[in-house]
Amino acid sequence: MSYLESLRVFVRVVELGSITAGGRDMRLSPAAASTRIRDLEAKFGARLLNRTTRTLTPTEIGQVLYENARRVLAALDETEAAVASLSGTPQGALRVAAPLGAGRRLVAPLVPRFVAENPEVQVRLRLSDRTVNIVEDGIDLAFFLGQPEDSTLIRRKIADCPRVLVAAPSYLEQHGTPEAPDDLKRHNCLLLRFPRSPEYFWMLQTPEGPRKLAVAGAFDSDDGEVLLNWALGGAGIANRPRYEVADAMADGRLVEVLPGSPPVTAEFGVLTPHRELQDPKVRRFIDFAARELKGALG
Repeated sequence: MSYLESLRVFVRVVELGSITAGGRDMRLSPAAASTRIRDLEAKFGARLLNRTTRTLTPTEIGQVLYENARRVLAALDETEAAVASLSGTPQGALRVAAPLGAGRRLVAPLVPRFVAENPEVQVRLRLSDRTVNIVEDGIDLAFFLGQPEDSTLIRRKIADCPRVLVAAPSYLEQHGTPEAPDDLKRHNCLLLRFPRSPEYFWMLQTPEGPRKLAVAGAFDSDDGEVLLNWALGGAGIANRPRYEVADAMADGRLVEVLPGSPPVTAEFGVLTPHRELQDPKVRRFIDFAARELKGALG
């Protein structure tokens, strides 16, 4: 088992390009991850990684080991999935990714309850508003909010997620309340934006049908929670999931803007890699989430 675990560490180190990152992903310290790599190098009698101050790449022998180790570990995972399917007892690590806001509010609360029902499973939850590469990042399932582009993945819809434009009363008192979609062009729109992201727009539902509206703002962030806090502080207009702002709207801290032309409803769902046999714990977690979140996004 130690040899197999060392192979897993090596594969993740190569994929992430860092012993520290690879070790962290496997819940090991950099020192422990380095020891695993040295053990493999001693076993094969060859250097497996080329290290510089800036990069880490596999040697020729290391590349051969990486490619074959990936196939061996994938076959082992499928074998364990087959056995677990027959035994009816899901087990092992489950790597889950989710957007920050939805992850905190919707997915994270599910984890303790799911593990209580499936004590042989260890859930490793990763939250980020950045797009994850499920295959390269070793993710078993990734929740999404919106419309994912990758058609090579298995996609399952969990629920529709209505969105809403909101602003604090103080902002509207100072800058006025938009009465038509084009009025948004004169307001500070709080944007979720990442480096190298394309031109930003909001897709609104109008009496004439969906409309793509270019919007702008004085500042933006790659964290949806920051946008919500800016809106609560009176900094501008935010486009957020309704479930996220429902309490703030109920107590008057936020006011809905353009209720007749709300943002197009988003899809909340989950993506999984294509595999011949889906791991039972993956299927069980998705079914569990769909059941527990029913009605929670309206």
